[in-house]
Amino acid sequence: MVADNDYKRIDVYLMNELDMSRSKVEKLIKDGHVTVNGKSIKPSYSVKKNDNIEYEIVEEDMDVEPENIPLDIVYEDDDVIVINKANGMVVHPAPGNYHGTLVNALMYHFKNLSNINGPLRPGIVHRIDADTTGLLMVAKNDKAHEILAKELEEKKTKRKYVALVWGVIEEDTATIDAPIGRDEKDRKKMAVIGSGKKAITHINVLKRYKDATLIECILETGRTHQIRVHLNYIGHPLVNDPVYGRRKIIDDSGQCLHAKELGFVHPTTKKEMYFTSKLPECFTNILSIFEKED
Repeated sequence: MVADNDYKRIDVYLMNELDMSRSKVEKLIKDGHVTVNGKSIKPSYSVKKNDNIEYEIVEEDMDVEPENIPLDIVYEDDDVIVINKANGMVVHPAPGNYHGTLVNALMYHFKNLSNINGPLRPGIVHRIDADTTGLLMVAKNDKAHEILAKELEEKKTKRKYVALVWGVIEEDTATIDAPIGRDEKDRKKMAVIGSGKKAITHINVLKRYKDATLIECILETGRTHQIRVHLNYIGHPLVNDPVYGRRKIIDDSGQCLHAKELGFVHPTTKKEMYFTSKLPECFTNILSIFEKED
């Protein structure tokens, strides 16, 4: 990658760019997996604009086991799978969470998955949070993965979410254009910061309640926790969000956020594909509380 900003340290820059913890970035640097302009550097190296930064992500030495976990398969062919992800399911294994993920389930149900993202993320083109429900696409082979990933990068993939937020949003439509990066005070969270990556979310109001608003969110970019961070930033955090909510937690089902619609051009047939899914019970249960109060 070519640096587009001046940063004080290379480790801070890579933490934001790669969405990694500081300790993991520092290990990559110290183990010689990061170079700047062809040379090894220290974690304290000061990044300059137009520096040529090269890195190699080293996967942990671990085996991911197939697990017989039920999946809601919306669509499948030789190239792509569309999954309606359940609440509470983590997308791919990570330290401390090697079982019960979508990847474990995919490896059980499908013989062929793309290898582009390594052994811990076979087939995974994009992800959604564990407690976010709804649609995501999975690639069965590397060619399909490359094409689908390019569509995402070029903002051609259509992704619409339904969200329930605290407070009444007065505008019918709005666009949130605010950069997102690692929270400087809490490295486990993301936040709107000047040095973050460009992030754009469009929102449309679907229904207003006494103390909340049901909205549609359309992603133009796909940053980690983007919708959750952006809505919190404008003072309308997601209802029931235990991390960014800033309000009372109703139950343990997680934030009211559902990936309702997914559209993309099929990597082989070039046909436009479009899928929708209903709001899950964990979402409608909370929604009913606000409907009764309205």
